[in-house]
Amino acid sequence: MAKNKVLRRKAKRKRLMIVTIFCILFVSGNVLARSELYSLLWKMGIMAVKNHTIPASEDWNLLVVNRWNEIPEDYSVTFTELENGQKVDSRIYPDLQEMFDAMRAEGIYPIVREAYRAADEQQEILDERIQRYVNEGYSRSKAVRVAEEWVAVPGTSEHQIGIAVDINADKTQSTNDEVYAWLAENAHRYGFILRYPQGKEEITGTSYEPWHYRYVGTENAKIIYEKQICLEEFIKGTE
Repeated sequence: MAKNKVLRRKAKRKRLMIVTIFCILFVSGNVLARSELYSLLWKMGIMAVKNHTIPASEDWNLLVVNRWNEIPEDYSVTFTELENGQKVDSRIYPDLQEMFDAMRAEGIYPIVREAYRAADEQQEILDERIQRYVNEGYSRSKAVRVAEEWVAVPGTSEHQIGIAVDINADKTQSTNDEVYAWLAENAHRYGFILRYPQGKEEITGTSYEPWHYRYVGTENAKIIYEKQICLEEFIKGTE
């Protein structure tokens, strides 16, 4: 009986400690750490993180992949290879090409810096980021934690489904700012959305990335753009 009381007290102290940390992070505005803590609190049964569980969509272009929603095991894709060797889902290629043609017609020259990545490529990028932090003096555990704030764990990266692209500028002819500004205003016309907008970090689990665009189809993109919401909010609203 006494042993059970001790265990209950320890469990209570642990929960109080986590809740205290949560409060500190909430006030400080550390949204990425907050997202990790939400998941931890949910796993411990302290709170329910309803917003992070997204039902699977029957539409291929509305598949939600984030740190809480992994790629289905049976997911497959047919690729089209771009001129620079990057690969995308063949279904998005016509709209991607049309969007790039429109940008070039206005004197803005984009490139697809990153598109599809296999799981082993994603793991390699994560390992390199972890090692970088270790070399900077971080402990191994902290290096892993910080790296995962910026690089998705394999199985939770949109780059593995072939319908997301990182778009930067051809620096010989344009600037990244020109590319990002054009995309923010026009990408929805071609079925692409800014996947990780500012102010939505707690929902997406990812920091603002003005270069990362995701294909959802023109009708869906128009709604998401006009409502200024993220993909997770859009899916929740269609349940």
